[in-house]
Amino acid sequence: MTDTEHSAGDLVNDPVVEETLPATGAVEVETESGAAGLVDELARETAATDVRVERMLIVLDIDGTVVLEDESLSPGVVDAVAHAQSAGHEVMIATGRAWESTRGIMRVLGIAPEYAVCSNGAVVLKRIDADDLAYERWHVETFDPREVLTLLREHLPDARYLVELPGGERLYTEYLEDWNLVHARRVPFDELSEQRVCRIVVVAPEQGEGEFLELVERIGLHQVSYAVGWTAWLDIAPQGVDKSTGLERVRTELGIRPEQVLVIGDGRNDVGMFAWALQHGGRAVAMAQGPQEVRDAAGETTTSVEAGGVAEVLRSL
Repeated sequence: MTDTEHSAGDLVNDPVVEETLPATGAVEVETESGAAGLVDELARETAATDVRVERMLIVLDIDGTVVLEDESLSPGVVDAVAHAQSAGHEVMIATGRAWESTRGIMRVLGIAPEYAVCSNGAVVLKRIDADDLAYERWHVETFDPREVLTLLREHLPDARYLVELPGGERLYTEYLEDWNLVHARRVPFDELSEQRVCRIVVVAPEQGEGEFLELVERIGLHQVSYAVGWTAWLDIAPQGVDKSTGLERVRTELGIRPEQVLVIGDGRNDVGMFAWALQHGGRAVAMAQGPQEVRDAAGETTTSVEAGGVAEVLRSL
């Protein structure tokens, strides 16, 4: 062996080399419970790192998006929403429904967002008590319904009508099957026009979607906004008002950047919020069973409500 050649043992025992080596520790054998504690500690340390996902505003439509036609929930949506919330995202509702039938859906989803957009954007509610799901009417848009109701009654004399008043009370002319009429009051048709309203709902089961669209174009409802529902109903809001107008107010109040917005829906009344999200760099996702024009308006399409399309999107975040 030459002066430059040493065995491994010689190097370890060499005092000069030994001083340059890092200190070694003894090997300790942990008990099963002790090992579990170390794993938990490591998990907490990992979770406490500075790596954070930027907060998103996740907006969900209700009918055809989180619930099926029979009011059952889309598969996996509750767990997926909980996952999104645990990641720090704000999950909220934007719907054509009135608050009375929105609150119950929020409860089964397990959410109490700071805001909720109802009545196709005409009503924005703000949370005052998360535990009781108590909300106040924070921003309300109204219009004079007289001219619109007169035109509609002339062309759809057998239709059933409902209006929503600024304070939340609803007035209707005939029983509306499958509609939540809790706290609503039946009145003669003429009483619907006695004060300003947030929205008008027209239900005419004999009318198809195409017939509704043709009628609206023919009678020229240019002084209001409207959307044809996925069943035989027409929803009329103040001019220039849709889900996007309410959502922009909410986004601004929450201080969430426009590109951190994700909206999911399936109907024609979701097209406005799709355009709003995409225009500002956010995401818009349509449900697979929605009309072709709705899917075209969105930037993406997920699977159907029956197949758990919302859950699929939220789990991918």
